[in-house]
Amino acid sequence: MCIDEQIINQRAIEALRNGVPNRDAVTVLGCNQWEIEEKFQQKLESTQSAIDGNGKNDGLLVAGDFGSGKSHLLEYLKHLALERNFVCSKIVISKETPLFDPAKLYRAAAEAAIVPGKRGSAMTEIATALNPREHVYADFYGWLHQQSDLNSIFAATLFLYERMSNDPELSNRIIRFWSGDKFGSSEIKKYLRACREPVTYKIEKIPVRELALQRFRFAARLILAAGYAGWALLIDETELIAKYSLVQRARSYAELARWMGKIEDYRCTGITSVFTITPAFQSIVLEEKDDLEKVPNRLRAKGAESDLLLASQAERGMRIIQNESIRLKSPDSEALNQTYEKIRAIHAKAYEWTPSQVPTIERMTTTRMRQYVKGWITEWDLKRLDKTYKPDIEVEHIKQDYTEDKELEVETEETSDNSNEKPL
Repeated sequence: MCIDEQIINQRAIEALRNGVPNRDAVTVLGCNQWEIEEKFQQKLESTQSAIDGNGKNDGLLVAGDFGSGKSHLLEYLKHLALERNFVCSKIVISKETPLFDPAKLYRAAAEAAIVPGKRGSAMTEIATALNPREHVYADFYGWLHQQSDLNSIFAATLFLYERMSNDPELSNRIIRFWSGDKFGSSEIKKYLRACREPVTYKIEKIPVRELALQRFRFAARLILAAGYAGWALLIDETELIAKYSLVQRARSYAELARWMGKIEDYRCTGITSVFTITPAFQSIVLEEKDDLEKVPNRLRAKGAESDLLLASQAERGMRIIQNESIRLKSPDSEALNQTYEKIRAIHAKAYEWTPSQVPTIERMTTTRMRQYVKGWITEWDLKRLDKTYKPDIEVEHIKQDYTEDKELEVETEETSDNSNEKPL
């Protein structure tokens, strides 16, 4: 066995041991979630074919317990999408990347994006691949300048990127704007005057939130114009929204509805998405905490038109969680046996030895895949050091916390600029 193959197997074992799937682990193990894989392939096909401007961003919501393989699934789907020539962004919902803030979500998506066959910064690779002589670029340019309802800053920056390609500083500045950075209108107008285009592009003010949503639409079409099939957003740990305040939960539910294609006035050609969530979220947060009733009622009590709209959109998001999530398939005996033999073979190649049979982890319906995998690897690790050692491995279940956490109550970029909002 060559050294490179051994290193690949060692990386796979390290990833599995730590419960953090990587490319090597996914490559050797594959995935046994055939229904979800098939639905995802269908989403990729429909996303790729929706190039007439009328396509909508819809997606999948996958439910699975902690340690059941949600992150492994997303990693597997990411490689499927990359093989289909999709740009992919895998995002974990966190304090830094709250679901309710499109501006932060967009920057996270742009930063995490991977371009098929490329290693550099995704937006730089995408911008470099643009070719004004190709019809897909011409279609994009025409759509942006004549048909889209996007703010003119996007058309202006594309014009400048093409016209002033010999200015690397400006090109880099534009790419950073496309990635989520700010680009002052006065600065853009200065460059437009230099190109003798002082009046064609009227750069109008736009709220931060709306700008972020338009960035997604622009970037998706930019990706298509660069010759890629589309953009796949893979979003993990959606259940973290349980820890937000009520108003931020409402906005998060609304954003989930948006990315699942349930907001009629938001169409985004070229994007598909997959979210993961724990199944207990429905019973604990929607039902026991009564978000299904409390969230829309509290919003409607305020009476403002914006609150009434948010109440309706949040309800749609909650109904998606309640009715449309796809449950991860629990591993049956055959799948467990196959996974066991695969990991045993990987461990053997990684450390050049013959792992013994390990019956440590009892096969029960409540045992999760991560517990099996870590139990097997832990026992093999110990026995590799001492063949006579008989380990006693104890499995402890981790209980998910769904209580609100004030430390996660961060402001959106829009409210930090305009703090007129009243708390619910």
